[in-house]
Amino acid sequence: MILHTVNILITGGASGLGRTMASHLAGKAANVIVVDRNEEALKELSEEFPSIKCYTADLTDQVAVDALVTDIFNTYGKLHVLVNNAGIIHSEPLVNLLSKEQPKHSIENWQKTIDINLNAVFYVTVNVADKMVRSRSKGVIINISSISSYGNAGQSAYSAAKAALNALTVTWSKELGMFGIRCVAIAPGFIDTTSTRAALTEAKIKTYSNATPLGRLGKTDELLHAVVFIIENDFYNGTILNLDGGLKL
Repeated sequence: MILHTVNILITGGASGLGRTMASHLAGKAANVIVVDRNEEALKELSEEFPSIKCYTADLTDQVAVDALVTDIFNTYGKLHVLVNNAGIIHSEPLVNLLSKEQPKHSIENWQKTIDINLNAVFYVTVNVADKMVRSRSKGVIINISSISSYGNAGQSAYSAAKAALNALTVTWSKELGMFGIRCVAIAPGFIDTTSTRAALTEAKIKTYSNATPLGRLGKTDELLHAVVFIIENDFYNGTILNLDGGLKL
């Protein structure tokens, strides 16, 4: 696909990696559409980049997602790129004997992490893919996975959600390929974002940085380059692109 001809929807695009993608692609793509639940962050994004179209929605609400996607297709006619970026990082051991109040992994945190990182992706994608097929829009679905999808100690829920996302990526690439719709995942290592620093202690960040052969966290623009490559390479499909600096957990 030629970048300047496509309409792009980025979930969780008001901050972090999503904001980097949206701000860079604004003016380069035909339309950049961002959906996020953070109204204040969306307002700031819209003020700085007026060409970006912003929507507020809770992507864990399947009814709201259905209405959102319908509205977007009614407004723009077609979508060519969906970037499933919205998510949260959650770290919590399965059993923590040092905690008297909560020695077992919280069921509430498990459900919240799965809901945001996995269920929301399904709700958005099933609606977008349905309308892409019906409108005969060729394009690509890009799922932002994680190095934790291969199993990371202390991240049961997050790792499970991202591993499932990898499986869905391959499954959807096989199902949608006949319609000219590709599906690819990017599994970043630890990227230097506010969410990473909020979820991990400085000691953990230092440990992961030292364990990465390149000796540092990844940069947001490095993930952006991967997104642009995937959009523009029409034969890249059904693959998990590991963008981890060589780190192996």
